[in-house]
Amino acid sequence: MKVVNLKQAILQAWKERWSDYQWAINMKKFFPKGATWDILNLAANARPSWEVIHLLFHPFPDVENVFLCYNISPSLLEALLEQAMIGPSPNPLILSYLKYAISSQMVSYSTVLTAISKFDDFSRDLCVQSLLEIMDMFCDRLSCHGKAEECIGLCRALMSALNWLLRCAAFYTEKFKEMLDQVAAENQLKMCLERLEKILDSMKNRALIHIAKLEETSSWSTVEQSLVKLGENLNNLSSPQLRSQADECISLIKSIPTMLSAHSDQLNKTGFPTIHAVVLLEGTMNLTGETQPLVEQLMMVKRMQRIPSPLFVLEIWKACFVGLIESPEGTEELKWTAFTFLKIPQVLVKLKKYPQGEKDFTEDVNCAFEFLLKLTPLLDKADQRCNCDCTSLLLQECSKQGLLSETNMTNLTAKRTADREHAPRLKSAENANIQPNPGLILRAEPTVTNILKTMDADHSKSPEGLLGVLGHMLSGKSLDLLLAAAAATGKLKSFARKFIKLNEFTKHISGEGSKAASVRALLFDISFLMLCHVAQTYGSEVILSESSPTGEVPFFETWMQTCMPEEGKILNPDHPCFRPDSTKVESLVALLNNSSEMKLVQMKWHEACLSISAAILEILNAWENGVLTFESIQKITDNIKGKVCSMAVCAVAWLVAHVRMLGLDEREKSLQMIRQLATPLYSENTLQFYNERSSLSLPCSVVIMSSILEHMCADVLQQTATQIKFPSTGMDTIPYWNLLPPKKPIKEVLTGVFTKVLEKGWVDSRSIHIFDTLLHMGGVYWFCNNLVKELLKETRKEHTLRAVELLYSVFCLDMQQLTLTLLGHILPNLLTDSSKWHMLMDPPGKALAKLSVWCALSSYSSHNRGQASARQKKRHREDIEDYISLFPLDDTQPSKLMRLLSSNEEDANILSSPNRSMSSSLSASQLHTVSMRDPLNRVLANLFLLISSILGAKTAGTHTQFVQWFMEECVDCLEQGSRGSILQFMPFTMVSELVKVSTMSSPKIVLAITDLSLPLGRRVAAKAIAAL
Repeated sequence: MKVVNLKQAILQAWKERWSDYQWAINMKKFFPKGATWDILNLAANARPSWEVIHLLFHPFPDVENVFLCYNISPSLLEALLEQAMIGPSPNPLILSYLKYAISSQMVSYSTVLTAISKFDDFSRDLCVQSLLEIMDMFCDRLSCHGKAEECIGLCRALMSALNWLLRCAAFYTEKFKEMLDQVAAENQLKMCLERLEKILDSMKNRALIHIAKLEETSSWSTVEQSLVKLGENLNNLSSPQLRSQADECISLIKSIPTMLSAHSDQLNKTGFPTIHAVVLLEGTMNLTGETQPLVEQLMMVKRMQRIPSPLFVLEIWKACFVGLIESPEGTEELKWTAFTFLKIPQVLVKLKKYPQGEKDFTEDVNCAFEFLLKLTPLLDKADQRCNCDCTSLLLQECSKQGLLSETNMTNLTAKRTADREHAPRLKSAENANIQPNPGLILRAEPTVTNILKTMDADHSKSPEGLLGVLGHMLSGKSLDLLLAAAAATGKLKSFARKFIKLNEFTKHISGEGSKAASVRALLFDISFLMLCHVAQTYGSEVILSESSPTGEVPFFETWMQTCMPEEGKILNPDHPCFRPDSTKVESLVALLNNSSEMKLVQMKWHEACLSISAAILEILNAWENGVLTFESIQKITDNIKGKVCSMAVCAVAWLVAHVRMLGLDEREKSLQMIRQLATPLYSENTLQFYNERSSLSLPCSVVIMSSILEHMCADVLQQTATQIKFPSTGMDTIPYWNLLPPKKPIKEVLTGVFTKVLEKGWVDSRSIHIFDTLLHMGGVYWFCNNLVKELLKETRKEHTLRAVELLYSVFCLDMQQLTLTLLGHILPNLLTDSSKWHMLMDPPGKALAKLSVWCALSSYSSHNRGQASARQKKRHREDIEDYISLFPLDDTQPSKLMRLLSSNEEDANILSSPNRSMSSSLSASQLHTVSMRDPLNRVLANLFLLISSILGAKTAGTHTQFVQWFMEECVDCLEQGSRGSILQFMPFTMVSELVKVSTMSSPKIVLAITDLSLPLGRRVAAKAIAAL
């Protein structure tokens, strides 16, 4: 375009007083087709040419001078606007040209807003009014269909305009102090506030400002300063209406930084089965787990399901009371008591540290207890089971932890005491003499700390005193009480380490007498039994230590890993551990074949325990070959039982491994030996070292040994259909054992249990154990696939929502592996097979989308923190190579991926910087250099690639609708699509596809699904929102 033509047009317009449309018609002759006035802004290295404007609007312009100033100003629009505002009132002719240019989109909105924001003489009321009128023309319908940079420019311009309006409003509120012409000031302020409201009422405008705030933090600071200034001057306003209007505008601006985190809580529900099941699962199967992963998981569920804090805490307490009521008598009951009274208060202390909104967390806890007191039947049943006032004890514990104020505690206790007046009486007078478990557990907790201190002392100085401590621990149910208290407070591993250390101490022999040798034998035996009991009750992971600097593994750890039978563990009876020095074996066989007492001095008990397996093999071979009679075997087994308990345990451990390797017709004699060893001896010669110690309870040691043997034999006895009568302790030694009905296909069991759970609306402890058994038995894919099929069968909306809540809690059994299966196998199969698309209809399809997002979020969150419970670590891990072959995704295949993703316009070029390869700019995760060697990252990345291809496909169906539900759920659950969220795996190009879907074409959704921490993410978001 020639500058001289533009000059001539302006001169002619000035001379002939063209109307706005005449101006536009004539200007179009000089502009190239499709150009805008913004072209003039792009002149590189142009100098300000105020003289041009001055000459153009001078009564006698020097045409020659204008012609010579051919380098047009980069801010022509600003210059024209300033020229229009040169007097006390605006030039209507030039303003009409500008307005027409805006209406006909010959200038961009960002240019206009930037120009307006540079006017700062607010004392010229008429000029301000004109500028506000210009803003009126487009502020409620801002848009930009240009490149990403132009859209970011619009964001910046809008924030500048916002700041200008705030400064303008602050100026007029300040004028109220002067008491001069308040009516005019009030009118001007009213106009400013109306425009502010008009801009801020639009979610789209607020979203654009949100992007600008992240793009230019210094400019946002200026906005905040203007806000403060306006807020300070509000007291000058006499009109309550204006003050209210100003307050509302200030509130809207302050909400912009947090606009993505504002979620409303669910207020139409009172029961939350997911929280209930997560707490039940943790209390039943993971008492030894750290509190932080549980806290994170609970907070994740709270956020995903938008549960109000009081109902959230209430659901935790409800689950605890249900667990107390339904737990089997014995160890499980003590575990639940410790979990409820020791661990959950600690969990709540950690929850208190999380931001809870305006309300204080102690008020939420108080409110939860108020609700809990209304559930009188539940509390009465728990009191009856525990033989005490459970609620009052809990209230006291919460008060100690700072979760309740003294006043609230007293008030709640009084209410519960009044309710208990009408509670059903205890079953019998005998129960009144039984000490309640909650009280015992609360007293056991400080005892654990004291015992740990005692165990830290030098064992060689006072072994007798240590033996006395162990004697007290073995009496009654003291051991289980102490272990439960230690497990619930995170001290069980320390507890186990102390007993490992004690067990190792007994290896060292130095000139001991018979008395010292006897004490050493007892210390070895008791520590061995206790460690076996801990491993069986709480899992062998509690025993295992970090690798020591010397590289020496303690005896018990070695024996436990190679010789001790556990559920799902295959042992090799020919392991070198079972084959010690032959001379030691021969001397042990001779000793066992003789009823004489064992020589104590210089006896190495750990060697005897390792040798016993080979000795038993020799004895078994001799019996099978007719060298020994059954009476001889009885005598030998009685001798084994009559020495120390640990020898009998080691003997049975090897026999269990041996029986599993034998055929059906070869097992009889081995099983008879197990039966002989498992039957306890109660005679004068029983356990020669225990009888000398009145402080040591022999029956307790025998009971613990019998419990250990019963656990060891349970699997093999079930497989061989053999029955052995272990000494009864009056309670279920192995709770939740053998729960599956015989001769029934496991798929039927799975569907049956799930149906019952769905009807009830919550998962009970027994069902959790059945699900866990089925998961072990059927495998991750079988388990996940069949439960998803059950979900997709549901047709009623309320049933599908309940099923999702329950399935999520069931998947917590092994969330990582089940999520990999769900997202990596099951969903891709459903989305790519057109014959299965009908299964994804609403409501089951929508429910599956919700479940998928919940699982993805939970897995990714816990995976990033490296949290996996011991129970999950035991399970087989999928090989990373399986996922690499299944989902090839690396920089060696950019062309295929780019063909899939860069199907429209210039996105591939916009989103890739010159120095970045095509494949590495696909998603935020690659810009954050997230490792794709990780299976979960790989599965998420490929799932989003699949979703992107579905959105870009020419055919639509229920699978497209599923993708929409999936993305909507992602937005609902996430506070912001920032680093660390699953949405970072979404290709940037997907944003433009998503906004084409009617329900996804919302500014807030675009903000949520893009990674605004990246400049590239902000440009993608700005472009998508500006085009809405």
